[in-house]
Amino acid sequence: QVQYVESGGGLVQPGGSLRLSCAASGIIFIMYTMGWYRQAPGKQRELVAHITSGGSTDYADSVKGRFTISRDNAKDTVYLQMNSLKPEDTAVYYCNAMYYGNNYWGKGTLVTVSS
Repeated sequence: QVQYVESGGGLVQPGGSLRLSCAASGIIFIMYTMGWYRQAPGKQRELVAHITSGGSTDYADSVKGRFTISRDNAKDTVYLQMNSLKPEDTAVYYCNAMYYGNNYWGKGTLVTVSS
């Protein structure tokens, strides 16, 4: 059974920073592409960033240069460092693990960017 411990969400002012963490268990973490997705109120879930088992990364255009995804395979954890946050970054952020036909979602952590 796949389980996640997601943390790091909260309320931050525009221009501020947050670091999200997602610790996974129940999977062979090193084999999985790990990703962060987000869903804002009234909008569809969208990819924010992902990192492959080999360490290659990809980002949504809206977060390039501001967000950084990383992984620690020794800790089975993926991180999302978010800098220069904007109100439009407000959303529930979900951790995701993907490997061929297997796709596992976390429960999400809320990020609110507001003054």
